[in-house]
Amino acid sequence: MRYPRNLPKGGTIGFVAPSFGCQIEPYRSGFESAQKKFRNLGYELALGPNCYAGEGVGISSTPGKCAAELMDYYCSRENDCLISCGGGELMCEILPHMDFARIAEALPKWYMGYSDNTNFTYLLATLCDTASIYGPCAAAFGMEPWHDSLRDAMAVLTGKQNEVTGYDRWEKESLKDAEHPLEPYHVTEDRLLRTFVGRMPADGEHVQFQGRLLGGCMDCLINLLGTRFDRTGEFLERYREDGIVWFLEACDLNVFGIRRAMWQMEEAGWFRYTKGFLIGRPLCMGQEMMGLDTYGAVLEVAGRKNVPVVTDVDLGHLPPMMPLIVGSMAEVSVEGNDIAVRMNRI
Repeated sequence: MRYPRNLPKGGTIGFVAPSFGCQIEPYRSGFESAQKKFRNLGYELALGPNCYAGEGVGISSTPGKCAAELMDYYCSRENDCLISCGGGELMCEILPHMDFARIAEALPKWYMGYSDNTNFTYLLATLCDTASIYGPCAAAFGMEPWHDSLRDAMAVLTGKQNEVTGYDRWEKESLKDAEHPLEPYHVTEDRLLRTFVGRMPADGEHVQFQGRLLGGCMDCLINLLGTRFDRTGEFLERYREDGIVWFLEACDLNVFGIRRAMWQMEEAGWFRYTKGFLIGRPLCMGQEMMGLDTYGAVLEVAGRKNVPVVTDVDLGHLPPMMPLIVGSMAEVSVEGNDIAVRMNRI
């Protein structure tokens, strides 16, 4: 696994928009505020041509232009890391225009983003054997004040921190809108982890496991599955001795969509060598349909692996989110309602 060098003090942060750009509120003001904050911290900035674009369908520009921006900025020596402007809907359409062989040969650099950015963070690991950070997008750094999760993301990016822990509360309903673009996370709900070993509840027990971190947004992962960009099997065989810790979260999927996604990944062989699961809070948190809730949605498959399954983890679309290094060798420790993920860059 190739690990990029840490973002140096006074280094240059590059911004790209291979998914949505920051053309509308509250993202535009959030992004502009983030730029001021990064400059105040002493960083130089390099903005890609699509950062404020809004001419694409589900992405900032045309697939070709989005791919060209990402390729140019990733392979450039003029920036030290990349942070995606935002998530979106159709980042997958840029993939046929990408040259992953060139990326695999380029000097590795940190790329950070989540949601639709799974289309790059996941493929950096599985196609290019290169680590990335599944973490917040650029506009989030404009909030006032920063949440601890944003400080953690910067600490991982700069190499000052290799361990992340859960946060006390999470946001059920955001207060950020066009009139209040810099609102911090509206954290009102207590974090309450639910842990299983196989299908058996293990709440309150001390659970430990380790393996290579791999995963992202399930909406995107199942879209990649079976395409020419799916070389998950090769990645699994390459790291079979380490085993895999899957981190998974969902955006648009309802409980049945999550269950179907888990079934599809299992039937494709993705879950062989699995050492454990970290399941983030899905946007459909609390939903129940025909007797199926979010726990049953994942446990029907994950429970059969007889490994730890930790649910309602601080990941993904209901913030805050722990920044995770995709491809790193992780040691996960859960005790009651506390979780720690130590990521070894080996």
